[in-house]
Amino acid sequence: MIAAQDLHSELQFPQETESQLSSDTDFEDPDGRSAKTGKGLLAARKGKKALGDKAKGVGAGRGPGVGRVNGHHQENGMENMTLFEVVKAGKSATQAVVDDWIEAYKHDRDVALLDLINFFIQCSGCRGAVSGEMFRNMQNSEIIRKMTEEFDEDSGDYPLTLSGPQWKKFRISFSDFIAVLVRQCQYSIIYDEYMMDTIISLLTGLSDSQVRAFRHTSTLAAMKLMTALVNVALNLSINMDNTQRQYEAERNKAVAKRANDRLELLLQKRKELQENQDEIENMMNAIFKGVFVHRYRDAIAEIRAICIEEIGVWMKLYSDAFLNDSYLKYVGWTMHDKQGEVRLKCLTALQGLFYSRELGARLELFTSRFKDRIVSMTLDKEYDVAVQAIKLLTLVLQSSDEVLTAEDCESVYHLVYSAHRPIAVSAGEFLFKKLFSHQGPEEEGLPRRGRQSLNGSLIKTTVFFFLESELHEHGAYLVDSLWDCGSDLLKDWETMISLLLDEPMPGEEALTDRQETALVEIMLCAIRQACECHPPVGRATGKRVLTAKEKKTQLDDRTRITEMFAVALPLLLAKYCVDIDKVTNLLQIPKYFDLDIYTTGRLEKHLDALLRQIWEVQDKHTDTEVLEACSTTYHSLCNEEFTIFNRVDIARSQLLDELVDKFDRLLEDFLQEGEEPDEDDAYQVLSTLKKISAFHNAHDLSKWDLFTSNYRLLNTGLQNGDMPEQIVIHAMQCTHYIILWHLAKVSDGTSLKGDMVTLRKQMRAFCLMCQRYLNSINTAVKEQAFTILCDLLLIFSHQIMSSGREQLEPLVYTPDSSLQAELLNFILDQVFIDQDDDSSTDGQQDDEASKIEALHKRRNLLAAYCKLIVYNVVEMNTGADIFKQYMRYYNDYGDIIKDTMSKTRQIDKVQCAKTLVLSLQMLFNDMLSELGFNVDRSSSAFCGIKELARRFSLTFGLDQMKTREAIAMLHKDGIEFAFKEPSPQGEGGPPLNVAFLDILSEFSSKLIRQDKRTVHMYLERFMTFQMALQREDCWLPLISYRNSLQVGGDDDTMSIISGISSRGSTVRSKKSKPAAASKRKLPEAEENSCSSTDAVWMNREQNVQTPVMMHSPHLTSTVLRDPKKMRPEDSYAAAYAMPTEQHPHQPVPPQQQQHHPHQDTIDYNTQVTWMLTQRQQAEARQQQERVSMHYAKMRNHMQQAIRRGSGLMEDDEEPIVEDVMMSSEDRLEDINEGMDFDTMDIDLPASKNRRERTELKPDYFDPSSIMDDSVLNVSMF
Repeated sequence: MIAAQDLHSELQFPQETESQLSSDTDFEDPDGRSAKTGKGLLAARKGKKALGDKAKGVGAGRGPGVGRVNGHHQENGMENMTLFEVVKAGKSATQAVVDDWIEAYKHDRDVALLDLINFFIQCSGCRGAVSGEMFRNMQNSEIIRKMTEEFDEDSGDYPLTLSGPQWKKFRISFSDFIAVLVRQCQYSIIYDEYMMDTIISLLTGLSDSQVRAFRHTSTLAAMKLMTALVNVALNLSINMDNTQRQYEAERNKAVAKRANDRLELLLQKRKELQENQDEIENMMNAIFKGVFVHRYRDAIAEIRAICIEEIGVWMKLYSDAFLNDSYLKYVGWTMHDKQGEVRLKCLTALQGLFYSRELGARLELFTSRFKDRIVSMTLDKEYDVAVQAIKLLTLVLQSSDEVLTAEDCESVYHLVYSAHRPIAVSAGEFLFKKLFSHQGPEEEGLPRRGRQSLNGSLIKTTVFFFLESELHEHGAYLVDSLWDCGSDLLKDWETMISLLLDEPMPGEEALTDRQETALVEIMLCAIRQACECHPPVGRATGKRVLTAKEKKTQLDDRTRITEMFAVALPLLLAKYCVDIDKVTNLLQIPKYFDLDIYTTGRLEKHLDALLRQIWEVQDKHTDTEVLEACSTTYHSLCNEEFTIFNRVDIARSQLLDELVDKFDRLLEDFLQEGEEPDEDDAYQVLSTLKKISAFHNAHDLSKWDLFTSNYRLLNTGLQNGDMPEQIVIHAMQCTHYIILWHLAKVSDGTSLKGDMVTLRKQMRAFCLMCQRYLNSINTAVKEQAFTILCDLLLIFSHQIMSSGREQLEPLVYTPDSSLQAELLNFILDQVFIDQDDDSSTDGQQDDEASKIEALHKRRNLLAAYCKLIVYNVVEMNTGADIFKQYMRYYNDYGDIIKDTMSKTRQIDKVQCAKTLVLSLQMLFNDMLSELGFNVDRSSSAFCGIKELARRFSLTFGLDQMKTREAIAMLHKDGIEFAFKEPSPQGEGGPPLNVAFLDILSEFSSKLIRQDKRTVHMYLERFMTFQMALQREDCWLPLISYRNSLQVGGDDDTMSIISGISSRGSTVRSKKSKPAAASKRKLPEAEENSCSSTDAVWMNREQNVQTPVMMHSPHLTSTVLRDPKKMRPEDSYAAAYAMPTEQHPHQPVPPQQQQHHPHQDTIDYNTQVTWMLTQRQQAEARQQQERVSMHYAKMRNHMQQAIRRGSGLMEDDEEPIVEDVMMSSEDRLEDINEGMDFDTMDIDLPASKNRRERTELKPDYFDPSSIMDDSVLNVSMF
């Protein structure tokens, strides 16, 4: 172990500010931080030279190094590259660069060291340079402060953080340069007490810098320097051991044969090696305590990762010195780091130690202390960290079986079912090592294959684990996890077949039925993995192209599977013919066969045996899964490309003939008039119908006219009403398949002339039949009818003519309004229900699995209907009933509804917006029907509608221009709805729906400024004069909505009624002029642009038109007349009489068509006054426009004159402009008002010149910011 010597007597670090590193806790030095009083590692060693004296023994008197002049590298005789540029370019070999530097150091070590110091400074990204005078006269702390001031922090990037291949190579070259430098200097120069002292002192000071680039670069350099010194120390240790052995061997010789000179020489050599060893240990201690102890918990994760990575290298290289608890504790503590990058380095460092059994045995204390933390990291949120934690536990398991308890192993076992494949594969390797890698002496003589083989017991172990994990439906994930490490075991299908077919040996325990089912499933999953060569669903990371070797392995495996199971599969089906689960899995194996082998391998008799067994299976079973597996197997075998097609097709046709004939015969008996069908007849009809439906799914049965039989069956069920539900469901399904197969033939052009007419009649008749079944009392029947209806409506919609299939236009079927209403009512009745109200679970409400299954079914129903909305099969406004449920059923259907809204907005933004506001109107009407006319805006119902409106508003995004038309139309519909119904309180009361305006205000923020003004004027068309003056609580929605339309606009035209009702709160109303001292002075260019822009904006806004709104009249600005001098009658006339006159083509709202008593008071004199007022206002508007243009020109000329003035000072600019502004103040109050900018105080960026800083801030690094709280309270060992 390296002796931890006191740095107070041995080392002196650069003197920095007093607070530097004051917050760091010295884990190695309990007495406190080492003193920093000088420059370099000035040592109080006996007989050593003082720092600054040139060494006289090493390279003194030699000429300059080859290829370097004054520390600069020469290439082709050109002295133009610094050491940093040479390393950055990477064109020269590192060995040659270091040799050149060593030659320069031997010639003039001060110049060479200065070059090396500037190398580290430039590698940090600093553009400054240390001069020779600075190097001779300044302390390290002063040099670092000077470099800090000259550091350019414009971008924040520096070489170690820059991206790109060049900088990635630079980082490697930088590390290599330091390693090679120490290696080349290890025999003499590093012991001269000058070079290493200076470098370590500089790097230690830089590592304490507040500048991240200095700290990062110096820490990397120091850690690489430490690693190089560890290599030197290791070589010295080896040499000392060799010398000691030679000395002992020489001393043990007889006195006559002993060479005293050699003994003295060996003693002298050992002494020198010991001195060098002590010297290296002092350097390593200085770096460790000066850099590592403080930077391993730096605020920057990259710096912490560097420290942990290098200490792992030290412990692996020089385990005798570093592999002890004093150094391991840093790795253990840092495993609690908050950054995954650092935790990852801890795990990789430990992996390097546990790879060696010898080193792993010395980690028992560490493992016992931090084992729980490593086990918990297998569930780390960072996948890379979790993978490495599992790999580390696998290495721990290999080093010792007793370290990990059963609970520790179980926490890793379940990860084989993880969706993240690297984690699952690592856990699979751990499981394989734990369960399958230990062979006892009694297992060595077992056969290689078969029931009694070693693989037989291992396969049984796999089955036992699969059953104990209680995740039986995920066998494919277990196989995929074990595939990389145990593929040979999983491909031993011969042993699996033997375990299933052969009788157990005497004394051997046979597999139970449950274990046999699990083995069949694992066998099927292994076959699928071998033939498809890709992970199961959910684990695939993208399509991967197989290599030539993998393709060959795939073909070989498929051949083996076919040869093996072509013989064994009929036997397995015969043995497990009545077992549903086993048969279902076994029947999936033939789809992985290479069917050519049946012919080339002369296996036709086994094919016949397989077909007979499939017939037996379908004859004995009525389960849907088994029947579909039989149908799929026939489909896989009936491939026209292979010679076995005719053999299989004949067997299939015979089977289907029997089924259809049996069905027709049973149906006649079942539908006989005047007889009650008994249960046996119903069961026979149902079982046969299920088989026909299962086969019709994968095979075309058009030549057997099944439509008539099924339609007759469905029609009878409607008339009588006593048809069993399963018969109805499967009859619907079979008829659905009939229509789809018929459509496929028509689409391919292989049908006859009248087939399209027949298909059209059958499709429409079947849709009408399903529509009638929507009113069935049976829930399952209604769900089946709804699902099939949605599929047919989508298939036979206008989309059927796409891709050049215009000939199918006669088949297009558009649902009428009654069908759309029935579909919507079904969704509202069957989908939007509470969990407890769901009757489909038949009393199993407490069963969580049944609840999840019921929810999944309802989600499918909703998704089927939403597809009709998205593809324009039904009217988009029917989605309002769906959208209004968004908040209430957010947890169950929120994702479906939100995606539907997104798709409908892509189709038609305006219609989508109208649908959203319609859904809010529906909720508002429902609230009124429940709570009455007096709306309580604080009620939960109203707040829920308002929150839904806010959610809808967020879905429009941030681009207001894209949704401008849609938002405007939404406001238009909302305003019309708010004023649609008259007040239930009679005259003078608010409209019935006026509270809806409060909900509508949630969308005001999505309006652009021009549209806010237009919407505001559209709102005023529905208002009366009394409404504008009301201030009661019942009118607050109107007031808040109008305010939301007025906020944030520098609008030049605002209605007079707004000025009165808002009581001077409008944007353009007169404001008291602030004091001159508080007014912020604008830059010259900014003032000019603002003044000219105001004049242009006033004219431009007059002509802005909102896309969807009708043309609205220009209303007179309040700034042209004082509101105090204006009569209310004038205000009312200007606001509401003018639109009717200017736009006679616009419809008049109902409120304006009604007779208002207050209008009788407006007599002839008032009308004359209004006409005069209008004329005056028009003249004033024209005068304002002329004055605005004149003022803008005058202001522009004055600004140009100011800029041309040669002797004008900055303080003189504003008074001259103010004089111009004051000269027209009486006539241009509005424009002068516009020059009073209400601006925020903008914080100017801090000066980039570091020279302005009087002192550096102390380096405070809070350990709690980078580590979990548990780390700070951890006691070590």
